[in-house]
Amino acid sequence: MALPLSNGCTRLTLSPPARFRPQSTIFATLSPSRPDTVNWVESTSSFFDQDTRPIMLFDGVCNLCNGGVRFVRNVDRNRRIRFEALQSESGKKLLRRSGRAPDDISSVVLVEKDSTKLILIMDFRSYIKSEAVLKIMEYLELPFPQLAFFLQFVPLFVRDFMYDNVANNRYAIFGYSDSCEI
Repeated sequence: MALPLSNGCTRLTLSPPARFRPQSTIFATLSPSRPDTVNWVESTSSFFDQDTRPIMLFDGVCNLCNGGVRFVRNVDRNRRIRFEALQSESGKKLLRRSGRAPDDISSVVLVEKDSTKLILIMDFRSYIKSEAVLKIMEYLELPFPQLAFFLQFVPLFVRDFMYDNVANNRYAIFGYSDSCEI
């Protein structure tokens, strides 16, 4: 309650609350798994059973990305990398398994079998943006592994800033096609 004082100011007095009753609020509930949900770990666990080569995920309609895939295929004479469009079902599953949204086509992603894990546990390691580009360069013929070695000393935020500038403008600069060429 506010009381006016003689000098033009008001005095505010607070009365204690009548009763304090603690209330519980439900923030989240766990519901049983729905039959239509996908277990991303199970649905992608067979990707490296027969073929242990890493998988490069790329934007299948981007002309720059398709050109990058053609370049990697031409330079990778030993065929050490597999390719999958981000828009494909397998690409979406691998994106989800990598902790990204299945419709996120903003970055190239390299998914490889994690060799640091035990043989009994199948796990993947994913690289995005400039880290993915450097990792892909390591799989290519000379001089690309050496170039990747020197580029790793450029701070990650600088590399990703440059990557994001190109990626955000790739359709405007290089255009896009209606379907995946690869």
